[in-house]
Amino acid sequence: MLNWFKKKTQQPDKPEEKRETETPSTPDFPPQTSVNRGEGKEEKHADDFSTSQPPPQKGSFFARLSEKLDKTKVNFTYQLDTILLGKKEIDYDLLDELEELLITADIGVDTTEELLESIRRRVKRNELSDPEKLKGFLKKEVKKYILSGEEDAALVMPKKGPFVIMVIGVNGVGKTTTIGKIAHKFMASGRSVMLAAGDTFRAAAVSQLKIWGERNGVPVVAHREGADPSSVVFDALSSAIAKDIDVLLVDTAGRMHTKDNLMEELKKIKRVMGKKLPAAPHETLLVLDATTGQNAISQARLFDDAVDITGLALTKLDGTSKGGIVINICREMKVPLRFIGVGEQIDDLRDFDAEEFAEALFAEKK
Repeated sequence: MLNWFKKKTQQPDKPEEKRETETPSTPDFPPQTSVNRGEGKEEKHADDFSTSQPPPQKGSFFARLSEKLDKTKVNFTYQLDTILLGKKEIDYDLLDELEELLITADIGVDTTEELLESIRRRVKRNELSDPEKLKGFLKKEVKKYILSGEEDAALVMPKKGPFVIMVIGVNGVGKTTTIGKIAHKFMASGRSVMLAAGDTFRAAAVSQLKIWGERNGVPVVAHREGADPSSVVFDALSSAIAKDIDVLLVDTAGRMHTKDNLMEELKKIKRVMGKKLPAAPHETLLVLDATTGQNAISQARLFDDAVDITGLALTKLDGTSKGGIVINICREMKVPLRFIGVGEQIDDLRDFDAEEFAEALFAEKK
């Protein structure tokens, strides 16, 4: 849980020595660096923000994820097995069928062409000739694409004040629900959380966030409907700093991403955050709906142009047969995928693991 978060440490003044021993209960991440949250306050380490709960059993967790991806597997993985069945060589007909399958799985035209070109090169050099090995090659390439956004995924923990996550996305993607589930993750790890109701335009947004606040037992800073979102965020930051809150999750408006006034409002919120707390927001998390397919990439590009997104959450992945969007969006955006939503339950917002996702996606049919 929150694996991406617990690795965020301040860069030390001098190189740190590598640990010589690890215990089974200790996660594998860089050595701790003390982060002073203010004079007279307890020092906090990066791994203090990791979950104190024991990790779920790998087998059961993997099985549940694999089950949640059933629609995608039926549309992609099992059809891939059908295409490869009985084939003796990798020829033009096989590549044509593979191209159609990749595109219909929402992997994208450019990503598909890149994959096919890579296969053709290996076939030409006699490095890949057995159709049975093609599935393994595709799995390897999928992992590479997904991990392409992880190279610069580290974030620096603030020395003082809360870790601020600005959550953005269009209406209907599950943004507020995602905020509530992320808050639950942090609460489960023993961190104090505050929510800011920055979406003052949608009538139900504030009340929905308050419900999640009550469920998680966390405070919600909200103003009246139609209030200036920046003022809400400013008050929330002031309160979070005064109360020494660990994590502040900020909800934002989600009208159409093509509307200039929305993007300008998001830019203003970021400026206000930065003035009140330097370096805030520390994470700008874009929530996307997996069922919208390639439109999700268009949204990501527009939001990124406006506010420089640093992380992604992909919801409703269990409700689409085109889970290839995960592969395409990681390749196109080069931004780390933090979470995937694979159900309606509060624990169905999963920390994204590229290795686990690829294994679940290509799991053999039982």
